[in-house]
Amino acid sequence: MTGREVIRTDRAPRTGLPYAQAIRAGGLVFVAGQVALDAATGKIVEGDIGVQTRRVLENVKAILEAAGTSLDRAVEAHCFLADIKRDFAGFNEAYREYFDDTGPGRTTVQAALPRDGLLVEIRIVAAMPE
Repeated sequence: MTGREVIRTDRAPRTGLPYAQAIRAGGLVFVAGQVALDAATGKIVEGDIGVQTRRVLENVKAILEAAGTSLDRAVEAHCFLADIKRDFAGFNEAYREYFDDTGPGRTTVQAALPRDGLLVEIRIVAAMPE
């Protein structure tokens, strides 16, 4: 595949900000950082790090499926936690429901997230099926 294709789905949040949910290019899908927003309401999903991590990964999953790929084909994950000391264990517990030790290469760091109440943001790169 050549070129650049914008990926859009109503099954994941659309913030109205100047970025695509994902871009498919060169056999890869680059999913923009996703946070724990409900796709239907655009509101933050209330709950602990586990609840928010699951929501984020469900949003990522929906975007990857719209692009024609899946979480199983993820090759890289960048994970940002608002409070890594407090939430790292709970984040890993929820993340493990989606990925095992053969999952994507991952970086996890603490970061200031764009809205109060957000605990986690994840961006994923996934390969397209061959």
